[in-house]
Amino acid sequence: MASLSPPVCDFGRPAIDFDLPGVDGRRHSLASVRGPRGVLVMFICNHCPYVKAVIDRILRDTRELARFGIGSIAVMSNDPADYPEDSWEHMVRLARELDFPFPYVLDASQAVAKAYGAVCTPDFFGFNDKLELQYRGRLDESRKEAAAPDVRRELFDAMKRVAETGQGPMQQTPGIGCSIKWRTP
Repeated sequence: MASLSPPVCDFGRPAIDFDLPGVDGRRHSLASVRGPRGVLVMFICNHCPYVKAVIDRILRDTRELARFGIGSIAVMSNDPADYPEDSWEHMVRLARELDFPFPYVLDASQAVAKAYGAVCTPDFFGFNDKLELQYRGRLDESRKEAAAPDVRRELFDAMKRVAETGQGPMQQTPGIGCSIKWRTP
């Protein structure tokens, strides 16, 4: 399982639309999940130790960001053939068990992950109300283990700033996670 870091934020890059099935039985698009102040598009999965270490923080931060007008969505783009824990059934179970406050959707073709340039799980893309990219950093200092509870909430602070000003911080620390499990042709 390779660890990767995504590239730095390409400020202003437009969000890319999608239409993906959610574990809630509905289809979700960029328009259906965006908030009045922006949207956070997250690439996650069930099996990744980096995601497992911070999923409770992701849930906390997205719940709080909703109060600032930031909508959120989690996209699972891994090929579950080699990672059965990332199967549709396991996605449904995890979202229900943890009461995800955002849609959890399946990118079975992996086209959305490719269009966004996602490279790992978790990989965060924070957009302002004009759907311009403003954040492509990490959640916090966590790695395969959760960082101390009192570390700076980098993603939350950045997206709160985006909600308030429309602009993300110039200084962003790249995230780290497991590589997306691409299908072999």
